Amino acid sequence: MSYLVNALSVLIELAFEAVITLLLLRVAAEACRADFNNPLSQFIYRYTNPVLAPIRRVLPNWRRINLAALLLAWLAMLLKRLLLFALIGVMPHPVGLLLLALAELLDFALLFYIVLLFGWSLLSMFAVDRRQPVLRLAGVIVEPVLRPLRGRLIAGNIDFAPMAVMIVLLLARLLVAAPLLDFGAQLAMTG
Repeated sequence: MSYLVNALSVLIELAFEAVITLLLLRVAAEACRADFNNPLSQFIYRYTNPVLAPIRRVLPNWRRINLAALLLAWLAMLLKRLLLFALIGVMPHPVGLLLLALAELLDFALLFYIVLLFGWSLLSMFAVDRRQPVLRLAGVIVEPVLRPLRGRLIAGNIDFAPMAVMIVLLLARLLVAAPLLDFGAQLAMTG
């Protein structure tokens, strides 16, 4: 691969992953009923709503999960993967491409939660203003995954629940997302 193709692929991945991160933040914030008065929540809503509003008329929420945002995140992942295949001059098999985009979205969502949980855990160890918008939003988003283990994995004054959840998420990436990614890539390349 040439250096220009490598540079273009990095730019494509960064652009699409920024959009997907914004959409996943929207899904997580709505599902966890994040405070809309938070400036970060307002930013997410303001920049995703123009695209999501028309789709939400057709595709309503399901149990507080924004299906329109999930669909758009999957379509963005699909388009990203299609552009990356086009850069190397490969036409993937459509079924493999669809599965690969879904597996990449799952892997990205798991990694998103791992990074969010790690950052929230790290910030919570320091004397940080709890009213800070990023910390408030992150706390609301990670709370549902921490709730089942809250108070059960404490040694001394340290709560190991975030570490246990991160290990479970890492195992899910290795045992669920990675095999799906491999299978999707194999299907995509048989086209």
